[in-house]
Amino acid sequence: MARIDYAPGGLNPPHTHPRATEIVFVLTGELDVGFITTANKLFTKTIKMGEVFTFPRGLIHFQINNGKVPAAVIAGFNSQLPGTQRAADTLFGSSPPVEDVVLTKAFQIGTKEVQKIKSRFAPMNMK
Repeated sequence: MARIDYAPGGLNPPHTHPRATEIVFVLTGELDVGFITTANKLFTKTIKMGEVFTFPRGLIHFQINNGKVPAAVIAGFNSQLPGTQRAADTLFGSSPPVEDVVLTKAFQIGTKEVQKIKSRFAPMNMK
């Protein structure tokens, strides 16, 4: 279990837990949450104090505080080692890096855009 605090506008970016389902319980505030199925269907909901939401194992999901006050949740996992893989960090900050041609084709953007995005994740390559 973990407590996560969100400032107004705070984001837990798109990520996945390959070895666990996650459930969040809202302690204070409210969050907009969502996950994307393997059929690329987005499920979203605004959850408020006292409510829960479940993110199925392995699916990309996110949480954002679109409110004007801080929010906090308790997150629980059905594994002691859920793992976390952030989508953007993984694709644009890996070491060694993913080839630009792979990312240009996958995201249908130019090489300059890929290099610009990678530069924002450059510190990840230093870790």
